[in-house]
Amino acid sequence: MNDSLEFPCMPERPLPPRTDVLIIGGGVVGVCAALTLAEAGHRVVLCEKGRIAGEQSSRNWGWIRAQGRDLREMPLMLEAQALWRQLAPQLDTDIGLRQGGSTYLALTEAELTDHAAWVEAARPYQLATRVLTAREADAITGQDAGRFKGGIHTPSDMHAEPRLAVPALARLAAAAGAQIFEHCAVRKLVITAGKVTGAVTEHGPVAADAVILAGGAWCRSFLENHGKSLAQLATRSHCMRTAPAPAIAAGALGAKPASIRPRDDGGYSIGKVGVARFDLIPAAFVHFFRFLPILRARWKIVKLRMGPEFFGAMGRHRWAADQFSPMEAARVLDPAPDAGIIRDIMAGARRIYPQLAGVQVAESWGGLIDVTPDEIPVLGPVAGLPGLTLASGLSGHGFGIGPGAGKLAAQLATGAAPLVDPSAFAPARLGS
Repeated sequence: MNDSLEFPCMPERPLPPRTDVLIIGGGVVGVCAALTLAEAGHRVVLCEKGRIAGEQSSRNWGWIRAQGRDLREMPLMLEAQALWRQLAPQLDTDIGLRQGGSTYLALTEAELTDHAAWVEAARPYQLATRVLTAREADAITGQDAGRFKGGIHTPSDMHAEPRLAVPALARLAAAAGAQIFEHCAVRKLVITAGKVTGAVTEHGPVAADAVILAGGAWCRSFLENHGKSLAQLATRSHCMRTAPAPAIAAGALGAKPASIRPRDDGGYSIGKVGVARFDLIPAAFVHFFRFLPILRARWKIVKLRMGPEFFGAMGRHRWAADQFSPMEAARVLDPAPDAGIIRDIMAGARRIYPQLAGVQVAESWGGLIDVTPDEIPVLGPVAGLPGLTLASGLSGHGFGIGPGAGKLAAQLATGAAPLVDPSAFAPARLGS
């Protein structure tokens, strides 16, 4: 995951002293917020401590799905899918956007019942999702082993290549007038008469009428440095890509042992829902009871680990605007994947997708996912910090919803009419 920088490093270009909106973070949400604002005629500056999409926005599975979504997210997700279709033709590269659909496979009757219940609950959104029989589930995966009890399939779902998509969106935003600075960490907000009026970066201050904090896993510690609490923690996720492999399906396939989606290079991106390693840090104990339901539900597939991360960049820190910050100490979070987890996921993939037998792993990587207790985003104003809009907590499924979340954050920051009702995402529900 050592992609080169997409934009010149400071100080090759001076930061402007003032802008309409300052965005902190160059992931999919921050980039899409910058694009929305620039196209609306706002002056916008985006500061990224490392490189555009250097963290989870380039490390995810690349699914763009409505299927299986928490229904509170569904209106925003449908808007995001429409935006992906609208934006892809405008980009300067093929980002691999393909409408191959998504399929959830059931290995047990209980899983099939759960999937079918979601289909029923999602009927008001008029998706074309259908419940699959066992024979149809076999057929869609190119096998006849009678392995599956059935499944569900949504033909309108899509996928794309994250490493290509977010930098391409950033270049589109820059062409629209957004000023994007990589290698430019924002250290602290500037607060004047009780209102956020800009921020201090490692290369100097930028005044702004509004600030959007879209720093992913960093948002909790950034807000803590301003005395604000955010119930958001980071889990270490795992993903891999294979060498070219036989064709299985046109779209993404999800199952408990492993989930896969085809890549334009002929291989597959492979991961597993819910499996993660959680490195204990001080905030884990502060927010323990809020996250207890998730830990109880997934205790068999979540590894808890106490290690040097307790005192690392994501731990509890305080720093001043003129001090070297944790974001400068860790430009790009590049956690090593857990070799045991990678082996287990690949073994599960080969077991239920026999076409992958003998196919080798070409690359594996880790990433830090910003997770909220209810696993839906936080989008909106932060109590006690007027002028700041928080856009975080995408909880491991933010790539697909990213264009919608970025647009909504931009609208909330500037007082424009929101494309969906934002109340479900209010930071106040998490104490912020």
